[in-house]
Amino acid sequence: MKLRITSIILLFIFTGYTVYTMAIAQQSLLSFGYQLISSPDTAQVVYDLYIMAVLAIIWMYQDCKKFGKSNMYFISFALLTLVFVSIGPLLYIALKPSTVAPKI
Repeated sequence: MKLRITSIILLFIFTGYTVYTMAIAQQSLLSFGYQLISSPDTAQVVYDLYIMAVLAIIWMYQDCKKFGKSNMYFISFALLTLVFVSIGPLLYIALKPSTVAPKI
């Protein structure tokens, strides 16, 4: 339950910050991404970030299969992850069905 609450809080904060920064940006998301990978030091950070994103996508795929979710359900989170990296997994965790068995 704490993980879900934490992910919801982070999701709202980071999504709000992302919307704000995209609204005031002087360049498109693609040109910003190209600028980041044009230098070896920032490219390393971007590559590292996307390695973690791919690992999160793999985890979400396996988790969706475990819970019997459709491929379209998974694809929506995967696309969010590919574009905004952390927003996809944060939203997935926030909406993930609880795995805790009810107490009798």
